[in-house]
Amino acid sequence: MNRLLRYCRINFKIINKKIFSFLSTRIELRTFLIISSLVVGILSGLASELLKNFVKFLEEEPKVYLNHLNLGIILPFFPIIGIILSVLVIKLFFNGKLSKGISNVIYLIMRKKSDIPREDIFSHYITSGLSIGFGGSAGLEAPIVITGAAIGSNLAKGLKFNYRTRTILLACGSAAGISAIFNSPIAGVIFATEVLLPEFSIPHFIPLLIASASAAVVSKFLYIGQIFYLVTEGWILNAIPFYIILGILCGVISFYNIKATFYIENLFERFKRDRFKILIGGLLLCALIFILPSLYGEGYLSVKNLLAGQFDRILPAGFTLKFIDKNLLIIIFAGLIIITKVIATSLTTSSGGNGGIIAPSLFTGAFTGFFLAHLMEYLGAAHLNHSNFIVVGMAGVLSGVLHAPLTGIFLIAEITGGYKLIVPLMIVTALSFFISKYFHRESIYAAPLVKKGIEFRSDKEKYYIQQIKINRIIETEFISIHPLPHCVR
Repeated sequence: MNRLLRYCRINFKIINKKIFSFLSTRIELRTFLIISSLVVGILSGLASELLKNFVKFLEEEPKVYLNHLNLGIILPFFPIIGIILSVLVIKLFFNGKLSKGISNVIYLIMRKKSDIPREDIFSHYITSGLSIGFGGSAGLEAPIVITGAAIGSNLAKGLKFNYRTRTILLACGSAAGISAIFNSPIAGVIFATEVLLPEFSIPHFIPLLIASASAAVVSKFLYIGQIFYLVTEGWILNAIPFYIILGILCGVISFYNIKATFYIENLFERFKRDRFKILIGGLLLCALIFILPSLYGEGYLSVKNLLAGQFDRILPAGFTLKFIDKNLLIIIFAGLIIITKVIATSLTTSSGGNGGIIAPSLFTGAFTGFFLAHLMEYLGAAHLNHSNFIVVGMAGVLSGVLHAPLTGIFLIAEITGGYKLIVPLMIVTALSFFISKYFHRESIYAAPLVKKGIEFRSDKEKYYIQQIKINRIIETEFISIHPLPHCVR
């Protein structure tokens, strides 16, 4: 078997070398890069759709099977089961190593010449699918971004591209991942340039557009529809003060999310044994989801319920209190969900599961906008359009957590069709970004790099200085001069 694998690997390298030699002599480099970006976009789009279907299968089929066997009592423990399976996969198939988070991709761009290990094409795909498919409270976006980046990086390595071109294809894979999972090609391009690329120029833009667009086509072909549907008649001028309040609130919540994430991660780093992490984190996560079912999985279903006006569905089934008005109870639970979502996400990832922060940020933002609109209506201060505030709140928290306001604006405008809300989106994302950055200078992706002594994207000069290797600039080719014996006193 090993001989067969070795034989296949050698033949693959020979074929790859011949293909590269043929193409490089007959096709201009720019054209070759365009073709490569198209391939990366298609592969990343396929990976995204496969991951979404894998998660959907895990969310539905095991429940049907267990209910058929009258074993529904196991369902509340699904999140910890997903974490255990994820840890087992990492230990058995990936040598117990898995670098999580988009900050690691940025680190590989800056310190490892955009060289992403081949295993990352599959490791994040499988572990995130198991973690979230079984109810882990995280998002698929970061894993699919890493998977797309790994596809782009490894294709570039196979084609013998240099560091600069490899970085472009890596960013193409990431943009394609965002584009496919949200069906939002513009947001995919902006995410890659705003979050990943250390410097931006027009030549980079064309491959990113092609990769992102091709991924969106693949996604549209395999899945007709979009995550959220929004019917809006636009915004009114009288609501501007409340959008300003929402922007401030989103900024404060974004800061809280960043601090809470790192605080919980640091707590779990103190556990030396994985079994304690899994047991403590998994059981706490199961308890939180049992009390607040909206925390289950990515949470997009709860956001859809809010947009559809089904506000009472955020309450646990059959939960009522006679001495509290139902609308007030909904407001209280919305506030609890805003506070606990980041805790549930951090428990999922810190205890051994895999997932990202983008979906939880969108979820938290949606509930923040709903909380403000419903509270104002309950107090009689104003009658606000709940759907508009839900959508704009999503962009606000995403902007504050990622420190990426343009990504927040265009992602929400694309996935909800809410381009009529562009002015409120601009106001809320700008305020949220400013407040979050004021209290926490680094984004949730940049902060881990700062701990390693890396400042990312402060300005181009600092970036290029950080790329310089000291051992490469020290001159070693010189003539040694030794004094003659009679010259020594």
